[in-house]
Amino acid sequence: MLAVTPINADGAWREFEASRFERSPELLYRPLTMRVDVEKRKLFSIDFDHFEDPVLFELYNEKQKELDLQLSMLSARDTPRFVEISRALYGPVEPALLVAARDIFAKTETAGCGRGRHDVLDANVDCYFLESAARSMIAAYRRQYQGFEPMVELRDDLPSGLMVVNDRLLISRSTSMTRHRIEALLSHEIGVHLLTYFNGSAQGLHLFRLGLAGYEGMQEGLAVFAEYLVGGMTVARLRLIAGRVVGCAAMLEGASFEETFRLLVRNYGFSEPVAFNLTLRLYRGGGLTKDVIYLRGLLEVLDHLGNGRSLDPFWMGKIATSHFDVIQELNLRRLLKAPEIKPAFLSHPQAAQRLEKARLGLSPVEMVAN
Repeated sequence: MLAVTPINADGAWREFEASRFERSPELLYRPLTMRVDVEKRKLFSIDFDHFEDPVLFELYNEKQKELDLQLSMLSARDTPRFVEISRALYGPVEPALLVAARDIFAKTETAGCGRGRHDVLDANVDCYFLESAARSMIAAYRRQYQGFEPMVELRDDLPSGLMVVNDRLLISRSTSMTRHRIEALLSHEIGVHLLTYFNGSAQGLHLFRLGLAGYEGMQEGLAVFAEYLVGGMTVARLRLIAGRVVGCAAMLEGASFEETFRLLVRNYGFSEPVAFNLTLRLYRGGGLTKDVIYLRGLLEVLDHLGNGRSLDPFWMGKIATSHFDVIQELNLRRLLKAPEIKPAFLSHPQAAQRLEKARLGLSPVEMVAN
């Protein structure tokens, strides 16, 4: 007999998810460590013993431990502990990952990290143009599924670019980019991050919209792969992703902010503004290793496809590569349902051909040429 998901445990989890750091006003004025302690007590008060299914128990238990680490990292901001907890969460820079990053630089050295062939001809567009394009893509997804209702916000408190937070697409008012990058960027943010949030929300288990433990690497890998499928991967973009890895490796080896900045400029050819922003991302909070997941995740996607596996289960919600077999099992047991929405980038005129190349074996550098 199939185990039924206990309402009380999943309900308690949804309550925790919805109310993290949104408690009474007086809590907001307490010291951060005290607020973290409150959240940890809430987190570990959730009882998973009612799960009769060991698979579901393990999924929730893994996520509980991951959130515990995230809360610990939050309370350790600007201390030496921050970078070590970050390493525990997102992993170190593995030797093979560093080799892959350096290989990208070696094979794109003559191309440099300036503007691509499309970018030279493209005029820059502003945040309002990007907002309009985003709303058009969202409307197309909503025609597939009425429950796809993200909010789009123009913000003054973000650096140039855009990001997804749960069901919100945030666009910085300072954003300026070439027209050629828009489809790739929106495929990344809307076609992967928002799509899996709303598909996960439609599952009976709300954990699938919050994300299973370790999901972020595969999420970013899929999102970068989506850029390739619509023909938006450029040399500059690929070198930036590789630069995050070599910069993080230097940071973890004890390099100072200035030393890592100089390394990126002198050894890898980044302009000073790009190198500064890249370094700033790495050293925020005391040393955040999260940026290594983009290249690592992309390599996981390419390896996954090269082994003849499908990407379809990853559209059901936010899951990690390690959960692929578990998700297939839950799907067969009808504890999950098919995605409400499929990514629009899979219907791009060249997507099928590019996907087939990835299945036959594709390196990150070859994604630029295709």
